[in-house]
Amino acid sequence: MAEPDDNDRHAEKMAKKKAARDKIMATKTDEKGLIIVHTGKGKGKSTAAFGMIFRHIAHGRKCAVVQFIKGGMQTGERDLIERHFADLCEFHTMGEGFTWETQDKRRDMEMAQAAWAKAKELIADPSNTMVLLDEINIALRYDYVDVGEVVAFLRDAKPPMTHVVVTGRNAKDELVDLADLVTEMELVKHPFRAGIKAQIGVEW
Repeated sequence: MAEPDDNDRHAEKMAKKKAARDKIMATKTDEKGLIIVHTGKGKGKSTAAFGMIFRHIAHGRKCAVVQFIKGGMQTGERDLIERHFADLCEFHTMGEGFTWETQDKRRDMEMAQAAWAKAKELIADPSNTMVLLDEINIALRYDYVDVGEVVAFLRDAKPPMTHVVVTGRNAKDELVDLADLVTEMELVKHPFRAGIKAQIGVEW
């Protein structure tokens, strides 16, 4: 009897893998609104979060964005959403730039508190299927917003099917513990270290 060739062996191996995978997938039947954390020193935290926002828009689902820090910057995501998808995605830029640029702690705290108030309003609205809290981790790190209050609200007041995505470096342990999905972006290499500035279409 002829030995099976590589293609036959591959097909048999993949069939076994598919059967095992299908068995696992059959047990995954629950749905819930997720708390998702993107943190770490690597690039891509907000970029990945906006990818999910655009998925919601593509599926015709209402969603919202609150930016806690990047208010002083033009961004392609904000321009695109406000120009073409404002009916599906509310976009609120509440910050005035990074803390080392504003150099006004009291003003930064006021803006962060206003952003959190808006975030609570949007999360509590069950018509929003996802709310992105962009760079809230920075506001939490500097104690501009109390992490205990954020955790309590997300745990007790978030509608059960609403997804909430939080981004920014140095995510607080309390938020990580609460989250359903946590991704830490690891920095391996960055052009900034080679003297290359932030560029349109890559960083903003």
